[in-house]
Amino acid sequence: MSVTGELTLTLADRVYRVRGIEKNASYELLKVGLRATCGDFFHLDTIDLAAAKARQAWVKQASVELGISEEVAKSDLGKVLRAVEARRDALLVERLQPKSDTPAAPALSPAQHDAALALLRDPRLIERIVADFERCGLVGEPVNALVGYLATVTRKLAHPLALLVQSTSAAGKSTLMDAVLRFVPESDRVHYSAMTGQSLFYLGEQSMKHRILAIAEEEGVRQAAYALKVLQSQGSLTIASTGKDPVTGDLLTKTYTVEGPVMLFLTTTAIDVDEELTNRCLVLTIDESREQTRAILARQRAARTLAGLKADRDAQAITATHRAAQQLLRPLAVVNPYADRLGFLDDRTRLRRDHQKYLTLIDAIAFLHQYQRPIRHCVEDGVTIEYVEVTPVDITLANRLAHEVLGRSLDELPPQTRRVLGALDAFVRESIRTQAAARSAVRFTRRDVREQAGVSDTQARIHLERLIELEHVAVHRGRNGAQFVYELVFDGAIGSDAPQLPGLIEVADGTTTTDLAGVNADLAGCLRPACGPLAGTLRGAETALHPSADAVLPSLVAVVEETAQAAEPRATRRNGTSYGDAPRH
Repeated sequence: MSVTGELTLTLADRVYRVRGIEKNASYELLKVGLRATCGDFFHLDTIDLAAAKARQAWVKQASVELGISEEVAKSDLGKVLRAVEARRDALLVERLQPKSDTPAAPALSPAQHDAALALLRDPRLIERIVADFERCGLVGEPVNALVGYLATVTRKLAHPLALLVQSTSAAGKSTLMDAVLRFVPESDRVHYSAMTGQSLFYLGEQSMKHRILAIAEEEGVRQAAYALKVLQSQGSLTIASTGKDPVTGDLLTKTYTVEGPVMLFLTTTAIDVDEELTNRCLVLTIDESREQTRAILARQRAARTLAGLKADRDAQAITATHRAAQQLLRPLAVVNPYADRLGFLDDRTRLRRDHQKYLTLIDAIAFLHQYQRPIRHCVEDGVTIEYVEVTPVDITLANRLAHEVLGRSLDELPPQTRRVLGALDAFVRESIRTQAAARSAVRFTRRDVREQAGVSDTQARIHLERLIELEHVAVHRGRNGAQFVYELVFDGAIGSDAPQLPGLIEVADGTTTTDLAGVNADLAGCLRPACGPLAGTLRGAETALHPSADAVLPSLVAVVEETAQAAEPRATRRNGTSYGDAPRH
């Protein structure tokens, strides 16, 4: 039997070639293409070997074409039939066997293992992860990169996070996705450009378990949106479909199941995204400032130099180390001894899901540090469970990230519209300064919106409509009613405000993030809401100059380290041992 499914049988001076055996899906069918040759003579025909009349007709015709007796042709056909039946039966049995669709991870060399272990045991692991993203070509986006990395790690947990990167076209959402996925082993991720409505149901029962399902554009999976939401919420998919029994050929109802958990990773340029999908995801937004664009262009030019070529080779080694490190992460449970002391908002029903994301974010940080923590054991119903414990440092870092990510997800304005609002606010302030006019007297047109925000006419119309609906902008008639002009009603400090999530508890000293908003001025200035229901809720001391996105993470790491030092004397386990115990691995 050849690789292509062709069967060849030689009987004396006669050679029989059979093709198409694999197309027979039941025992009632045995339709094949049969070619018989004898010396310079041949006979080619398509025949159903399971039909007696077809066999009789073939024997008569083949004996004439090949110049052999009907008895010899009949005997040869019987031998061909037995060989074809044996092959057909073997194929049917093979199809009924369960298949593993998950590729095995490649074995690590001793050097890769040592490098990965050194990374996971690095006391400055979080800071190193963000620095490695920068070294591998990702410009800025320290918080997004770190949250993305932690989210991919949660694929090994029972309830993974889901990510949705939202930005305008060409802002860099795909670059962020590719950078994060590059650090994940190829065997642990599946990347699609689009999916049809029911394609998820037929991926294979074990094919997606504890893996990442990455989809380039949310628009490409709108037909499969329902399946994605169910997969994320319930952790598995099940569908009943009608098909043929491979043995009898009868129609029957067959159940297809895809087991999770699965970590979802999506990107989108849409301003309006399905609310049922977004409230299941952490929504990340891309920095679209002019300074960020300038930094990206500089990096693109540097990549063409000799130094850029060397940096690319270094990036390959860094990527290999992070992939190996993620392979070494064991599927441990995470226990949070401070869970009953945490706080969260409770004024909206969607916060029930956001609270789960917040707790999973804490778990991800603790899980990532498993090689720096003692591995604990407990026995339940005769089964030994291994787990690591959450520390106050994990909660401190998770709180800082939650302000940026979850605080933004609770904002009423999409990031693209918020950027337009910021441009309009700057335009109005400049007009007040130069024209000495009252704020309510300043008017602007849609052309001004396009010029100030750098958007197309279609985008300007969409953003203005949303700002009008939220009563941030008022519409007025122009002169003689010939043109619409607009007034900026919004008077918040959008230049200094950014997302923040109130009510989170710092377990190291029992304070809330509201108490810390004025103390951590570097974070308070870059992690507070600009407007909407969260505006003004947590405003601390205002600063004249606010840090850029690149400055956020070093400050964040410094705060975490200070918290760790402050918490060290009183952060003890329930058995009385300190968190400084040497890890047991």
